[in-house]
Amino acid sequence: MPTAARSGQCGNGARCFARFVADKGLTGKKEICVETANGVIFPKLSDNGMVTVNMGKPKFMPSEIPFVPESGEGDDACIYGVHLESGIQPVSCVNMGNPHAVIVVDDVECAPVRETGSLIEPHRQFPERVNVGFMQVVGRTAIRLRVFERGVGETQACGTGACAAVVAGIRLGLLDEGKTVEVILPGGTLYIEWACGGDVMMTGPAETVFEGELAYS
Repeated sequence: MPTAARSGQCGNGARCFARFVADKGLTGKKEICVETANGVIFPKLSDNGMVTVNMGKPKFMPSEIPFVPESGEGDDACIYGVHLESGIQPVSCVNMGNPHAVIVVDDVECAPVRETGSLIEPHRQFPERVNVGFMQVVGRTAIRLRVFERGVGETQACGTGACAAVVAGIRLGLLDEGKTVEVILPGGTLYIEWACGGDVMMTGPAETVFEGELAYS
């Protein structure tokens, strides 16, 4: 069910906002400072149309997700168990300004995104609900990803979800730390880089599609 709640962070929104500011001539700077509900971010525009955003440091403690462990895992674990009727589903929990649970799958095209996502997204172990990512590792620097977003359902792309998936993959030893990882989503491709202990850098395109007027009351 849609929640109409405000998100603490939106990677795609940050890139689009930076593109809007540049296209409207509101600043001549290549790098701008943007205050969000979760803190300050710094989108940087390139001449090739790509926008890079410093998404900040990921968080892993259950209290920071937030997540309630029920399988005896300690704080800062790489894998936690979500208790479903069908059994325990392993997930990697990452907060990138909003909560994410990442599941590693063999084939993202066949993954039960709607079925499993709809069970985990409102699960009692996630007090503020959660975004659920289904990640297929293609290589040490490439993944395919589908995301069941909190309060929305499956979406074409999720910037913070891409960041969370890459961070989880690095912590699990599936992806190379400090390298640019290609994240292939249904709606396009993002490029994520993270070195343990540092900030997550996200790069992707943003372009104006159309302009119009919205009537509301």
